[in-house]
Amino acid sequence: MRVFNFSPGPAALPTEVLEQARDEMLDWHGTGMSVMEMSHRGKAFLSIAEQAEADLRELLNVPSNYKVLFLQGGATGQFAGIPLNLTSPDSVVDMVNTGSWSKKAIAQAKSYVKVNVAADAGDPYTSIPPVADWKLSPDAAYVHYTPNETIGGVEFHFVPDVKTAPLVADMSSTILSRPIDVSKFGVIYAGAQKNIGPAGLTLVIVREDLIGRARPETPSFLDFGAMAKNGSMLNTPPTYAWYIAGLVLQWLKRQGGLEAMGKINQAKAEKLYAAIDSSSFYKNPVAKDARSWMNVPFTLAKPELDKTFLEEAKKAGLVTLAGHRSVGGMRASLYNAMPMEGVDALVSFMKEFERTRG
Repeated sequence: MRVFNFSPGPAALPTEVLEQARDEMLDWHGTGMSVMEMSHRGKAFLSIAEQAEADLRELLNVPSNYKVLFLQGGATGQFAGIPLNLTSPDSVVDMVNTGSWSKKAIAQAKSYVKVNVAADAGDPYTSIPPVADWKLSPDAAYVHYTPNETIGGVEFHFVPDVKTAPLVADMSSTILSRPIDVSKFGVIYAGAQKNIGPAGLTLVIVREDLIGRARPETPSFLDFGAMAKNGSMLNTPPTYAWYIAGLVLQWLKRQGGLEAMGKINQAKAEKLYAAIDSSSFYKNPVAKDARSWMNVPFTLAKPELDKTFLEEAKKAGLVTLAGHRSVGGMRASLYNAMPMEGVDALVSFMKEFERTRG
């Protein structure tokens, strides 16, 4: 039986995608072999890769002066890749700290460049610092922020208008969840394992004028220019993850694209937040104007019931609801593949749990 999987990542994939991958597992389109057995330079896989890029460009309306790279190393790899590609050792970069993933990006960047923390939301990281208060450097090589903090459930519902330097965003947990204006960014990067596909694939969308600046010491697999020149195949890419991502992109198109997905995702989040806000038993700690559509953390009025909540939720087919170990409580991740039925089931369970245990 399929459960409703609220994992923050690796996250649920659309059932249709998994079924198609199952049906194509042993013989992809008459080739007599699985995609995971194909040469990444053969015609069959190249057609898969080209279609995936075309579908991504269509969904996100990626301008022609941007390169799309399908890489490895996760978003964490780009914590080093971004400064190595866009700066020299004496450069200054502006970074905004809104929680756990911002902190990791900042810590890694400090190994390569001078970091100015232009804004810091401060503990307990439940809000977005007003852009008017950001202390931006006049000569920054770029401005980096995390549009959605997966652990804290804090999200920007706007794109910061910084003007001073290229905007760089770690969109791992929001990409493809709604339309975005790619032209507002210098670089967008994202681990695949939330809204794109399986773990192991990393997406980078980079404006062409920012390519070709990599430092001499940059590893070739992190060098945007080298990867762009080689079609993301300087080394053997994560072929099967790339293929599954392509199936997800086709699924998104069948759902009506990102306009349709944005409306669905907003409705899912609003339904769950409404259930939390109408209860005296559950609480969400995030400022209402910064609440994430993708990751909804909540606590119980009786923390001693956390274990019981998780055990009974699992019996009801609702899994992976434990909050991150650093913050505790609960967290429901509502990525694209989570249907409204899953949110309805969770809300119904929460109400019954409160009635019997509250």
